[in-house]
Amino acid sequence: MADTAGPGAAPVGGAPSFPVPTMPAPPVGVVGLGQLGGSLAAALAAAGRPVSGWDVDPAARDAAAARGVRITRELSGVVVLAVPLPAMATALDGLVVDADATVTDLGSVKVPVLDALGPVLGRRFVGGHPMCGTERSGHGATDPQLFAGARWALCLERDTELPRWLRVAEVALAVGAEVVPVTAAEHDDAVAAISHVPHLLAAALAGAAAEAGPLALALAAGSFRDGTRVIGSDPSFVTAMVEGNAGPTAEALERVRAQLARPWPDLVATGHAVATRAADRRTVRVPLERAALLALGRAGGAVHRRLAAFVEGWVPGEG
Repeated sequence: MADTAGPGAAPVGGAPSFPVPTMPAPPVGVVGLGQLGGSLAAALAAAGRPVSGWDVDPAARDAAAARGVRITRELSGVVVLAVPLPAMATALDGLVVDADATVTDLGSVKVPVLDALGPVLGRRFVGGHPMCGTERSGHGATDPQLFAGARWALCLERDTELPRWLRVAEVALAVGAEVVPVTAAEHDDAVAAISHVPHLLAAALAGAAAEAGPLALALAAGSFRDGTRVIGSDPSFVTAMVEGNAGPTAEALERVRAQLARPWPDLVATGHAVATRAADRRTVRVPLERAALLALGRAGGAVHRRLAAFVEGWVPGEG
């Protein structure tokens, strides 16, 4: 990871010394047109990107078609699986997918999806997970702005073909997301702490408040609402998510229990310091190489632009 692209490169913040890619962007096919898939397809269509889609639900297909998505069972280019975790292994059944298509997914866990799809798709598969969405679900929750400013984890395994990874990264960048290079295992460890455990804590908080009685629930206001928002999610979705990442989630939950065992003043002070910590961003250019890209993600950074021989992104500063 470097602040510049090397000898002859323009300084960061100036005009790039390498041209932006000019190869035609491949079409995108989205399987599953609910909140995430429908939002992705709608955002790409609005941006003028060729996008097709399919969903087993006729209403979802009609809603996507009204937003400019071509409805078809024949998919090519970059094929995105935006289906529930239990359906990942069979999502392409009955569809005609180009033999050279790159396949990615939007699942909330990555190791189980890689284990299921890797043996079938091989190096054509690139795991992904956009860190966005709401407690709503279905095509009625479609929002073309859903990915704007979101982090999009994109897996770089030892055998991932970098050109395919870049094609998926370009899809994420096209809808306003920032790409975080990770491995599947690193992703699952991280999201256990910041996504999966919060779902369990929200459920526990709601259950404990209910045990306190009707008065407690009647007095519940902002802090309770914010702390329990995600329990509005489909219970089957949440269950599949936490059970699909059971090991890392259990470890993350133990860390929470250890925090709760601390003296309360120390606990509150530590949490406040983390929540209010501000860090400047430092712009970097990273070569298109697996180790350098993963170093960017491990440093807490993300990619926001593709150049010809590099990507441009940022890492947290010292502040």
